Amino acid sequence: MQEEKRLKAQKALEKSAAYGEEIDFRQYRDEGEPHPVLTRLENLPPSEQRDLLRAGVDVTEKGRTGTYIQKDHSVIHTSVCQEGLEVLSITAALERYPWLEDYYWRAVAVDADKYTARAELHREHGYFIRALPGVKAIYPVQACLYITQEGLIQDVHNIIIAEEGSELHVITGCTTGHGVVSGMHIGISEFYIKKNAKLSFTMVHSWAENVAVRPRTGTIVEEGGIFLSNYICMRPVRSLQMYPTACLAGEGSLARYHSILVGHPGSHLDVGSRVILRGRGSRAEIIARSITRGGEIVNRGHLVGEVPDVKGHLECRGLMLAPEGVIYAVPELEARVDGVELSHEAAVGKIAEEEIEYLMARGLTEEEATATIVRGFLNVKIMGLPPELEEEIQRAIEASEQSEL
Repeated sequence: MQEEKRLKAQKALEKSAAYGEEIDFRQYRDEGEPHPVLTRLENLPPSEQRDLLRAGVDVTEKGRTGTYIQKDHSVIHTSVCQEGLEVLSITAALERYPWLEDYYWRAVAVDADKYTARAELHREHGYFIRALPGVKAIYPVQACLYITQEGLIQDVHNIIIAEEGSELHVITGCTTGHGVVSGMHIGISEFYIKKNAKLSFTMVHSWAENVAVRPRTGTIVEEGGIFLSNYICMRPVRSLQMYPTACLAGEGSLARYHSILVGHPGSHLDVGSRVILRGRGSRAEIIARSITRGGEIVNRGHLVGEVPDVKGHLECRGLMLAPEGVIYAVPELEARVDGVELSHEAAVGKIAEEEIEYLMARGLTEEEATATIVRGFLNVKIMGLPPELEEEIQRAIEASEQSEL
């Protein structure tokens, strides 16, 4: 089976993606210097600890049930401190569990485009996180994919499995080292949420200004399963294109996507979320908040109703903070049978003068008034998260805001 996947990948190595800028791999280096394994993340240099913190990773590991850190092509740290949870590299997981091959490339096609093909042919680790049946994680698991070498390509493949009746919260940060300007990250992620299980997945992207990023993500949710996805990208990045897709295969399943994007001058962000409602009684919600400070943002959303008695809502709002920026919203609703209920709202504009004047009349400067309005715009309430995880997300947003200033 593995040989069959490799053959498919080799045939797709020149296949362009459906969206986004074409990236030439020859601009980047394939080979990186290896790094040693660390027993304690606090042994990292202070500058690297700050890099990880900016992506939502706590090097003390307090309030975490597990950690996975990959630096360039080396897995430098894995840990887990709750029985019933597994956190290890995908390479080690495939050696330990032959059955894992059945999950490998099931939710994402290996020959979807040249980025998926390259990830299969290079296989530079990635994480495997699993909650055994009925196990509920006390605290979030954290993971970080970290590039510290200039001009390096990192190709990873991640798999998360929430077994039947389990509950798992994952915070993952992708970031570059403080001296890195350019590089490329290709990240394949496949999530499997079994019957009555719950997975909340929060990703914080904190790349350098000349990095190209191509995540490819697929999720399959079984009966009664819940999938919550939060995505935050507030720092400059040259090119980002992703369109994660969740398939609600089971009856009564649920998916929610929430994203916060800031487009800086020179950035091209083509980001979307798609949910296929295939199980009766399934529900979906896609909420996006986009701000341009001069960059280009394409914000896509696609809901597909394939059976009766399903509901979905899509909301996309954009805020223009610079005249040269672009926000292009593309909401799509697709009903394939009668009895489907899908809706959307989309709005793009600048901050109303009267809102600023209202706050200035109450003692705020113009800058403070604008910052207050922007903060309120980004404050998206995410239902279903434990308070600890909501606090982590707010900390990640604030850390991203601070690094911008």
